[in-house]
Amino acid sequence: MLILSSMDFANENSKEKIINNLPKDIKECRILYFVNEKFTHENLEKRAYRDRLKKCGFAKKNIFVFDYDSPEDFDNPDIDCIFIGGGNTFKTLKKLRETGADKLIEDYVLNKGVTYIGGSAGAHIASKNIEHVKNFDECPEDFSDFNGIGFFDGILICHYSPEREPYAKQAREEGKYKVFTLSDEQVIITD
Repeated sequence: MLILSSMDFANENSKEKIINNLPKDIKECRILYFVNEKFTHENLEKRAYRDRLKKCGFAKKNIFVFDYDSPEDFDNPDIDCIFIGGGNTFKTLKKLRETGADKLIEDYVLNKGVTYIGGSAGAHIASKNIEHVKNFDECPEDFSDFNGIGFFDGILICHYSPEREPYAKQAREEGKYKVFTLSDEQVIITD
């Protein structure tokens, strides 16, 4: 299952929809959090990442934070959900690829039936392509593979508003991908 939004747990509406569509009760749901490109060991040690999910209702013992310096420690099949939130889409995907986390995520979702929760950058990463996100996020010069993980059949315009309609229109006119818009209040849930 995919749960894609612009705001993930930062918005009460999307938070409620995510929680209502978890594969288990939130207190029992084991979640692996792939932090964006700003990941630091200091925040990991302070439990800042865990605290974010604990405030949403996840049990402390069921929150795991992916350590980009020790990816081999996270080949655990006993996970119910994967979560990638907001941040710079390109830099986050680059970090996932450099550590092999993208392949780990694919295995969890495609082979182990783990639910994927993506908020903004995490939603884009789940889609077919992220090149259009250059309109919203800074793209590193050395970034050239714009393919997303491809769980979602199309591309997303997150944080959709009338100001972002020209980008959606342009993507529709190019016709390369199905184009979906997600306002800050909306959530896409799909199998």
